[in-house]
Amino acid sequence: MLQDKELILATRKYAQEDRATSWRVLLGTSFLLLAAYAGAIVNVHVVAQIACALLAGMISVRMFIIYHDYLHGAILRHSVFAKVIFTLYGMFILAPSSIWKRSHDYHHAHNSKLYTSSIGSFPLTTKSKFLAASKSDRRIYLFIRHPLTIASGYVFVFLWGMCLRTLMKSGDKHIDALFAVIFHYCIGIAIYLVFGMQSFLVGFLLPALLSSAIGAYLFYAQHNFPSAMLKTKEDWNYTYAALHSSSFIKMSKLMHWFTGNIGYHHIHHINSRIPFYVLPRVFNEMKEFQHPLTTSLLPWEIYRCLRVKAWDPGQGKMVGLKEIYATS
Repeated sequence: MLQDKELILATRKYAQEDRATSWRVLLGTSFLLLAAYAGAIVNVHVVAQIACALLAGMISVRMFIIYHDYLHGAILRHSVFAKVIFTLYGMFILAPSSIWKRSHDYHHAHNSKLYTSSIGSFPLTTKSKFLAASKSDRRIYLFIRHPLTIASGYVFVFLWGMCLRTLMKSGDKHIDALFAVIFHYCIGIAIYLVFGMQSFLVGFLLPALLSSAIGAYLFYAQHNFPSAMLKTKEDWNYTYAALHSSSFIKMSKLMHWFTGNIGYHHIHHINSRIPFYVLPRVFNEMKEFQHPLTTSLLPWEIYRCLRVKAWDPGQGKMVGLKEIYATS
């Protein structure tokens, strides 16, 4: 079994895009997304509008993964046309490229490393540090990881976290955050003025709420699940974190399509230059990836992921609040 640098090097042959496939998935997904949004915005019947809005939200998750791959340099490098599409899409979803790339690159370099900044990820601490924290710090920590906060990803992850908070802290470096907020809500206002309040709520807001909630949960569950194994920064190892602190999310083929194969997250963290459409092939061909730590989108698995709050070095596992306070 390959390990560490050897494992990373063995994946390099998969980190080659098929340019035609990249354009096909981008243009095909873009067409489907625009068609779903059109159906959600145009006033035909509210039931049809809602159905199209839900579809638009799901397709937007897939489009985000394609956007995410582009910013990793996995697909369509040096394409001016692709850059235009992705820049506009990033602003529309309140995840402008400069902010997402900076925070996400940091996340990959420090995945699940205890006692480091939580830039680009949900904060994670140990049981002892949680108990030693002030009440206000505990409340903030639990609020960020609360299921309702994750479900409200549109507000807390994207509008606030990606844009408004970034503008307040480093607006001079990330002026595209301001452009994103203006661009996003100008589109919403235009929909309201032309098509009315129903189209604004169903055709504009509902897809954004759905895709943001799914995206925020997927990002959370990829590194916050009961069997995850964590290390302090002194003991941290890149490949160990990829294989033991990143989950494989089991789901149907349809959901793998909607989520752009991001469920193969342990492979993605070994080599982020592998295009998303190649990840299943890597899984099938490399035995090193075929026995990952897993979770799923089943309700009880979602509950198990959401209940874990901190890492307990003594037990060597993630624990919930009941276990944290039980021996405090």
